[in-house]
Amino acid sequence: MSSTPNVFDVSGVTPDGAAWLASAGAARCGTRTLWGERQDAPVVLPCGVVFDVVSVPAIFGRRMLDRLWEEGPGSGPVAEYRGRMLLFAAVGTAQRLPALLTWEEWGAHGSRTDGVPPLLCHGAGDEVTVPAPAAPARADAAPLARWLVAPDTRRPWLPGPEVLLWAAVRAARAAVRISIFPPADRGANVYDVSRRR
Repeated sequence: MSSTPNVFDVSGVTPDGAAWLASAGAARCGTRTLWGERQDAPVVLPCGVVFDVVSVPAIFGRRMLDRLWEEGPGSGPVAEYRGRMLLFAAVGTAQRLPALLTWEEWGAHGSRTDGVPPLLCHGAGDEVTVPAPAAPARADAAPLARWLVAPDTRRPWLPGPEVLLWAAVRAARAAVRISIFPPADRGANVYDVSRRR
């Protein structure tokens, strides 16, 4: 690393967290060297070595993250990239999660998860853009990628496919509002009964 002051903590990524991320790439030294010179530079890292990634639309991802932290075990590192949330998961999750989603009738018409966006699973052979360890130096430079839950150890806990399935199903259920009243008849007259004598 360079002799410049350590600013990894700007976005929560610690030197140990940066080392963990860099260990995913074949060019570990190259990633660490790049971050030593430009800590605001995102990099592309392979999945399936140290982590898998489950990519979901940002709003649904926020719901999943809420379920994980409010009702579940928490999450591993989480990033946002171009309107999608990247949930870092245990190696093998990308292979197993789609089968679990199919088993749960994910997205099937009339199922309990109807209308839920597809989860994109990135595993062995895939690559993802990983946010920089530090926020951009210029305040007007909005990053394409940023950390929501930054890696802070050399061995962060990563959820497996069952945990992410649980969070997705809970998020889908939370998104559906159920009413015991039938839908209103749009052509019906509405009377203000509060003014009765």
